[in-house]
Amino acid sequence: MAASTNTFLVGNHPQIPTLRPKSISQSLLHLSKPCTVNITTRAKSVSIRCASSTTHVQDGARSTTAGSEPRVFNFAAGPAALPENVLLKAQSELYNWRGSGMSVMEMSHRGKEFLSIIQKAESDLRQLLEIPTEYSVLFLQGGATTQFAALPLNLCKSDDPVDYIVTGSWGDKAFKEAQKYCNPKVIWSGKSEKYTKVPSFDGLEQNPHAKYLHICANETIHGVEFKDYPVPKNSNGILIADMSSNFCSKPVDVSRFGVIYAGAQKNVGPSGVTIVIIRKDLIGNARDITPVMLDYKIHDENSSLYNTPPCFGIYMCGLVFDDLLEQGGLKEVEKKNQRKAELLYNAIDESRGFFKCPVEKSVRSLMNVPFTLEKSELEAEFIKEAAKEKMVQLKGHRSVGGMRASIYNAMPLAGVEKLVAFMKDFQARHA
Repeated sequence: MAASTNTFLVGNHPQIPTLRPKSISQSLLHLSKPCTVNITTRAKSVSIRCASSTTHVQDGARSTTAGSEPRVFNFAAGPAALPENVLLKAQSELYNWRGSGMSVMEMSHRGKEFLSIIQKAESDLRQLLEIPTEYSVLFLQGGATTQFAALPLNLCKSDDPVDYIVTGSWGDKAFKEAQKYCNPKVIWSGKSEKYTKVPSFDGLEQNPHAKYLHICANETIHGVEFKDYPVPKNSNGILIADMSSNFCSKPVDVSRFGVIYAGAQKNVGPSGVTIVIIRKDLIGNARDITPVMLDYKIHDENSSLYNTPPCFGIYMCGLVFDDLLEQGGLKEVEKKNQRKAELLYNAIDESRGFFKCPVEKSVRSLMNVPFTLEKSELEAEFIKEAAKEKMVQLKGHRSVGGMRASIYNAMPLAGVEKLVAFMKDFQARHA
């Protein structure tokens, strides 16, 4: 996305450049033989030659600001890429938010200006996820990790049983934190198979008295995603999901859950905001030892304004929610995510073993794609060469190694196309 800049005046009345988004040209993918990859940006043209087909990627989606280099394709797991039009919108409003005479970062969180921001953000999120009226939406701090403790402190007593399905590192961490506050049990773990599967729900040995059943809906590190959700065996129990890394990537039936929580820094905003969607009848039962900042009732009664919230982060989330609605809502967003994921997984599966994804195909994540090289000694070179081609943060998590491409909502199709073209070229040179 290109940006036009007004003249910057220095004097008694400084003016901040106003950037207006222009139309985004569509990336074009043409396949023919022999393989030549032409990748064009405003700064330079790169030609990658390989053996079997030709891919032309016209990358009009990468914008520049005045005098800067083109933006990279950022495959980071979080904090992650944000939509460019959202960034440009925030940039244009940074100095003086909609005629208020101040930046969002300077506003009182109790002033009418910020109240309008947080209220619209909640309204748009409710529309996106079709959140029923009997659920509260809370904008909190502390990351999803803080909710690992907040959940048992608010929802059960110290000796109450709760069930955990552990499909990766984050589910495991949630379970370990819960051990301090209640009586949790891991009823299924994928650790022995290196977290590459989701269990069959029929075979789960749930405690019929468990207060809740906890899952991590998408494991960021291992790339495992629930495609459907289990039902608690206890008729009075609830399902809880950490949706940090697939939040707002697809439609979700919120009514199936007692609590959904997510860190914003993957799909819907910058780091610093944690969103909790909780059924209202579950609020108000916090234990006496619960810190005030972990008490859902406190935050619900104060509309997420008990203390100063992460105002700018919430504002950015609001811009992202508005952008997702402009795209046609989460059904349309899911289609785009499926197309990107299919393109990347197909490239891995069709590489004749040169690239490998360890995750069972039926539960592969649409958001986080881990993969390895048949020749592991080439992985560092792969990451280095990709970075030279403006594709960054492809190194896998330190606990598992390999590579990982996080292709959240804000990753354009052109970014995945460029990565796939690079993978094919790399294979042609090193197979």
